[in-house]
Amino acid sequence: MKSRDKNSVGDPLIIGHRGCSYYAPENTLASFDLAFYFDADGIEFDVRLARDGVPVVIHDASLRRTAYLERLVEEFDSTVVSQFYAGEWFNERFPKFAVEDFGWEKIPTLAQVFERYGARRLYVEMKCEEPARRAELARAVVRLMREHGLGERVVVKSFEHDSLVEVKRLAPDVRTAALFGRSWPRPLLSAAKIIAEAEACGADEISLHRSLLRETTVEAARRKGFEVVVWTVNSSALMLRAVLMNVRAVITDRPGSMKHALEMIHLKRKHNLL
Repeated sequence: MKSRDKNSVGDPLIIGHRGCSYYAPENTLASFDLAFYFDADGIEFDVRLARDGVPVVIHDASLRRTAYLERLVEEFDSTVVSQFYAGEWFNERFPKFAVEDFGWEKIPTLAQVFERYGARRLYVEMKCEEPARRAELARAVVRLMREHGLGERVVVKSFEHDSLVEVKRLAPDVRTAALFGRSWPRPLLSAAKIIAEAEACGADEISLHRSLLRETTVEAARRKGFEVVVWTVNSSALMLRAVLMNVRAVITDRPGSMKHALEMIHLKRKHNLL
């Protein structure tokens, strides 16, 4: 049975989803800086391989949505990808939150993020649709973690659970999280199935989409020694559910708002309103 982490009891960690992606362009340094400005406990972000095998921080396989380029990330070396601007789309789509400087935000490399935020809590999501490159991505992430002296502050997670097997093979001490998303509930996925999948890849945490958050699942996971993380939590009602279930962390687009929601939960508890 896996040992409980010291943060598993008490308030859940507030982790900024792709930074502070409600108010800034996702997966950019501006978004990460804003998350920490709002006192997030850590950030979550996506990495995938550029053509030269260097991990870059971007969610989509295509550059179309965030860089307005009808090409794939894997078609370019990282030195080229890191020169693409990835913030103007946010200003156009969300004019209420537009900031002129967002338009100059570029796609970071994983090395840049580790250098800038290595002292913080980081959830690194590996993205790789091509099975043949998943081990390569795992090796690159583990190598950069070692180069930057990162250990328990980083959790590596993925929907591609074979990627997590490779991470554990390379570095058994690295903490990993098995992801389960919105497609899993159809048909309804049992707690036993979720736990079996997590055990098979040697994960330390189970990361559930909010639609999969059920008390029976959390309790069953905890009995097996797994910590549970839930995403994406953007409302006070969901925050309350997460607190009552004693999850390890919530991943949110709005870390400042969820910090406030947590304070309100404490206030209500103090006055016996919950």
